Amino acid sequence: MEVPLLHFRKPLFLVTASAASSSRPGVRKSNLLLTDASPGCKEHMSMIRTSIQVCPRYSYYRNYHAAASKKVVFSIQNTSVSIQHETKESVESTSKGHPVSGDGIRRRFLEFYASRGHKVLPSASLVPDDPTVLLTIAGMLQFKPIFLGKAPRKVTRATTAQRCIRTNDVDNVGRTTRHQTFFEMLGNFSFGDYFKREAINWAWDLTTKEFGLPPERLWISVFEDDDESFSIWRDEVGVPMEQIKRMGEDDNFWTSGVTGPCGPCSEIYYDFHPEWGHSDVDLGDDARFIEFYNLVFMQYNKKDDGSLEPLKDKNIDTGLGLERMARILQKVPNNYETDLIYPIIEKASELAGISYTDADDRMKTNLKIIGDHMRAVVYLISDGVFPSNIGRGYVVRRLIRRAVRTGRLLGIKGDGKGNLEGAFLPKIAETVIELSTHIDSEVKARTPRILEELKREELRFVLTLERGEKLLEQLLTDALLTAQENGSKPCLSGKDAFLLYDTYGFPVEITIEVAEERGVSVDMKDFDIQMENQRLQSQAAHNVVKLSVGSASELTECVSDTEFLGYDTLSARAVVEGLLVNGNPVIHVSEGSDVEILLNKTPFYAESGGQIGDHGFLYVLGSEETEHKAVVEIKDVRKSLGNIFVHKGTIKEGTVEVGTEVDAAVDANLRQRAKVHHTATHLLQAALKSVIGQETSQAGSLVAFDRLRFDFNFHRPLSEHELTEVEGSINRWIGNATHLQTKVMALTDAKRAGAIAMFGEKYGEQVRVVEVPGVSMELCGGTHVSNTAEIRAFKIISEQGIASGIRRIEAVAGDAFLDYINVRDNHMRRLCSTLKVKAEEVTARVESLLEELRITRNEVSVLRSQAAANKASAVISKAISIGTSNIRVLVESMDDMDSDSLKNAAEYVVDSLQDPAAVVLGSCPGEGKVSLAASFTPGIVDLGIEAGKFIGPIAKICGGGGGGRPNFAQAGGRKPENLLNALEKARTDLIATLSEKAS
Repeated sequence: MEVPLLHFRKPLFLVTASAASSSRPGVRKSNLLLTDASPGCKEHMSMIRTSIQVCPRYSYYRNYHAAASKKVVFSIQNTSVSIQHETKESVESTSKGHPVSGDGIRRRFLEFYASRGHKVLPSASLVPDDPTVLLTIAGMLQFKPIFLGKAPRKVTRATTAQRCIRTNDVDNVGRTTRHQTFFEMLGNFSFGDYFKREAINWAWDLTTKEFGLPPERLWISVFEDDDESFSIWRDEVGVPMEQIKRMGEDDNFWTSGVTGPCGPCSEIYYDFHPEWGHSDVDLGDDARFIEFYNLVFMQYNKKDDGSLEPLKDKNIDTGLGLERMARILQKVPNNYETDLIYPIIEKASELAGISYTDADDRMKTNLKIIGDHMRAVVYLISDGVFPSNIGRGYVVRRLIRRAVRTGRLLGIKGDGKGNLEGAFLPKIAETVIELSTHIDSEVKARTPRILEELKREELRFVLTLERGEKLLEQLLTDALLTAQENGSKPCLSGKDAFLLYDTYGFPVEITIEVAEERGVSVDMKDFDIQMENQRLQSQAAHNVVKLSVGSASELTECVSDTEFLGYDTLSARAVVEGLLVNGNPVIHVSEGSDVEILLNKTPFYAESGGQIGDHGFLYVLGSEETEHKAVVEIKDVRKSLGNIFVHKGTIKEGTVEVGTEVDAAVDANLRQRAKVHHTATHLLQAALKSVIGQETSQAGSLVAFDRLRFDFNFHRPLSEHELTEVEGSINRWIGNATHLQTKVMALTDAKRAGAIAMFGEKYGEQVRVVEVPGVSMELCGGTHVSNTAEIRAFKIISEQGIASGIRRIEAVAGDAFLDYINVRDNHMRRLCSTLKVKAEEVTARVESLLEELRITRNEVSVLRSQAAANKASAVISKAISIGTSNIRVLVESMDDMDSDSLKNAAEYVVDSLQDPAAVVLGSCPGEGKVSLAASFTPGIVDLGIEAGKFIGPIAKICGGGGGGRPNFAQAGGRKPENLLNALEKARTDLIATLSEKAS
């Protein structure tokens, strides 16, 4: 066999091969000799059409031969290469010296534990259900309620490959061998089933037998008091005692909080340099060791006094870092050069026009940052997190902007492919998406949304980045000069850092990075003060309504969950189980008081899923069934403390007491309006998916009595045609009079059936599915019509953008549609009456009036210009000459002339005076208004006097400001009483400056 050429980045190698028999059946093997590339290498490369996909540092390469369509693995050792047709056996061999792909490690880990009775569960979203954390930071997070005893276990053993995000070490990304923001945590979990013995032995078997790591390179850490684990490692597994290290509580003891489940940990480390010996070993030495597998043994409950008591059910929580294991098995110097990340780095290198292998350390660091950050943002956007200035959105925005700036530092211009107006992040994201198949299969389906969001955010940032970079550079230069003059350390003020953040969109972390590059620190204390001031101002600008239900512990002990009857009835008899006034429990409440009422059961829908709470009345029964001892008007219903419904209202008459029996009656008209709007919202989502693409999804909603509001992910405004098409589809579905179907089923079955889940909503094992057959199927707990015909009609009121990549549609349906149409019809009737035309003639009549108005305004403008010119002609004679020079200066008040006429007058005068001449005119066009105009000829500008710079200080005297070009500028002010003084100042300054320049 003869292979003409392979291209291993730099240099090109000419490869010849002689066939040799393989030691394994079914595998052809050849030994190849590498020599320098010949001039005909490109021709040979074209013939073989071979594409190297993975880093030359790897011990293997995957090539795709166009003719044979077979994967090939290349193994390089010194100056020889072995070639094998790739098989599962060859790529994922457990024998020493053979490679393992990142995808293979993940698959084999899950299969290893599945074969030991573990249920393979999918990765949870990067957006966790846990409100105590911003993002999913560990594999155990989805099981935290089970570990804490707050949720029942569904299985006794589980294994997962969990996508995780941690940004606390973002500054170390690219600078160390192991820090990443996005990573995968492979884990096996036991919920009261097996414990230490099985966990330790299986971890060892996985590591040494399945993945073939040499036992002599593995070190173990255990908690200092955990003799049981120490004994298992030493006596059962057979790890030499000198390779087991006891460590303290900070390193090897896990706690869930101040109190609660906790226990010791044991970790497995890989030794890159066993030749360094066993004395004075520090497992924290990154140059020698990497910790890749952590076993947590939850065996205690930590009490309030700090004491530990054994747990009845002991749990296991483990985590193996996929990228770390890939680094070890693929024999590369850091996590970034594994096949999980390196293809992304290669793409960034290509766009930057550089070679990673030839790059210096700084360039390599920047390429690693891009490789890491692009993984993070692609998976975050895929999971529904979009760039913003708060919360998770800020994490995405910060990482995107860091990647953009890093790309610019590498020299990537535009899209890296010649389009200077383009964006390069989407190009790199395409590689991330290609690598996502075995991580999250849904990423590829969301490709259009991901790429569009990245493009939009990058281009938006670039617009401000250039201005911000210039400002930052000036601020840093000023800081350095000030420090040099004062003999102090250069420091950028927090106020300046906040300006960059608030006005130019610079994440403060980027400001700190750039400042550190220049040797300037940033006053973060002052920055935090500026941020807090902004937060307080923002809070003051909003009405924050907080529904208080007093002491949570007191209520949960005394009040059970509310039984909701509202799907089947609008009235029910219930018992008052609790009363609260201003959040405090009371026994009775009298007429005129606002109150929060807790019932044992209710027909009232509590606000959730975007649908507002029902309105209605509670009637306290008298001795006779027809009598009412008290009446409560309910204006809001919310859920609190899980599933307790809080009915908020006002006592209209009588007194209400705890334990009283009441008749609860929902306002049927308002409920119907809500039902109509909620079902219309489902139809709207279906129509949007049909018209603008399946990748669009709900980002929020409001189902009210008078309207509906639907927020969705999309990158541009909808056209009139698209809006008409959406409206038409919905009204057609309404006219079809389709009966809705509502079912309760298992969440997995619902998703399998194609039901749409609202992003960010939490669902139990059993879910309610609302289906409009042939149109829509969604998980929804809201109230709906029984037939689409009940909606009657649907109309879009508005469509607008509300945030980056988020659009909002407001619409009306049913009775609200009729209300809307009636109001508009009344306006149209009045308009027709005023214009004295028919409805169909209104548009033409208005257009005619607008054209008449335009013509009239033009005529007025011409007359004003003529009047300004006449007035300007009258003041030309007041121009004065400077000394013996021919420079002419005119500064004059033009009374109440408007700003446009003032501009025309200044230009007319300066043209009349001819070069060199300087003209400054002022006027008071209205109450509390000042206008100024400065026009300088080229001869004046050549003397170093610019109109734009000159007019600003003059305008300040009138309480304003302004500027413009060197030859012409305008300004305004709010103090007409100071105009004459300002003009006098202008005259004096001009004469003095020009006299000096002319002499």
